[in-house]
Amino acid sequence: MTKIRVATLGAVAAFMLVWALPAVAHPSRAASTITVTAGKPTEFKFTLSSSSVKHGSVTFNITNKGALAHDFQINGKSSGLIQPKKSKTLTVTLAKAGSYPYKCTVPGHAAAGMKGTLKVT
Repeated sequence: MTKIRVATLGAVAAFMLVWALPAVAHPSRAASTITVTAGKPTEFKFTLSSSSVKHGSVTFNITNKGALAHDFQINGKSSGLIQPKKSKTLTVTLAKAGSYPYKCTVPGHAAAGMKGTLKVT
């Protein structure tokens, strides 16, 4: 009877080890945060705290330091208009490595320079 218990416990332990290994082998990506400043040093410019980020969830903390309303759009998601001297947060999932263009969608702002590309690895 004791041999059966030991064998059962061994089988359960082996199953638990195999079940837990994928979680250890592939840890989840930590969320990334990028600070975005709009309207500084010039009205029609974005300044990002980083030009590249690991793929996964990315939070953009956007502050408008300009004199006009701006927004921030990336991967089909938008912050909505941000009034001068105000801030908003936008969280986006960038699931694959690649280049992700961003821009201000207020008419004429991207053409004036409020655009760029974020590299995702």
